[in-house]
Amino acid sequence: MRVEKIALVTGGGTGIGRAAALALQGAGYHVVICGRREQELVATADEAQPGGGQMVAIPLDVTDEDAVHKIFQHIELRFGRLDVLFNNAGAAARGVPIDELSVDEWREIVDVNLTASFMCAREAMRLMKVQRPKGGRIINNGSISATTPRPFSAPYTATKHAITGLTKSISLDGRADDIACSQIDIGNAETDLTRPMARGVLQANGARAAEPRMDVKHVADAIVYMAGLPLDANVQFMTLMATKMPYIGRG
Repeated sequence: MRVEKIALVTGGGTGIGRAAALALQGAGYHVVICGRREQELVATADEAQPGGGQMVAIPLDVTDEDAVHKIFQHIELRFGRLDVLFNNAGAAARGVPIDELSVDEWREIVDVNLTASFMCAREAMRLMKVQRPKGGRIINNGSISATTPRPFSAPYTATKHAITGLTKSISLDGRADDIACSQIDIGNAETDLTRPMARGVLQANGARAAEPRMDVKHVADAIVYMAGLPLDANVQFMTLMATKMPYIGRG
């Protein structure tokens, strides 16, 4: 008898979120996907594999505290539990020097990348503590920028550094309740977001250069692996990147 597992993927309508959601669904998870664009969520759900788990699409602004609370209520009422949260939703500001950014632009990125991840993790932990059997897994989407920034990326880089601190705090605070927390730092997966890299992007030395990318399927497979570990084992941090991208020795 297959044990049913429930996963929530934020930012599940496109890119890494879509790939991860479909991979989890194909692996038998019931997957709830959320994001701002309903059309993209429906497109993801339409690609669900026969024989996999259910795929439920719920439009949601992850920066809306009440809406975040309600989606976890929905998951609890419909499925009774949550086994995996993939905190994937994110955004980047304009690529300009820090002195040209407004406070509103800064706050928008902090809200999406950091505060929303905190709110989703908070709701997940509240549910995972009381469900039976208790426990679960939270996977945060960090970035190569969680350790090494690109030029003109202060808001994005600052939030991704902060995600590392959030990951460590959740890992520590969740131990007593069998809640594991991981972080995956992804470099140059092939998505619409990284398409400009194939044409050339700004480097630390001021030059512009094309950068290699990797199939987003590798990221999806990694998420399925991390999610599928027993709760007494954990990938604390994983860096998954296109082998030849300029990361080691960047700058």
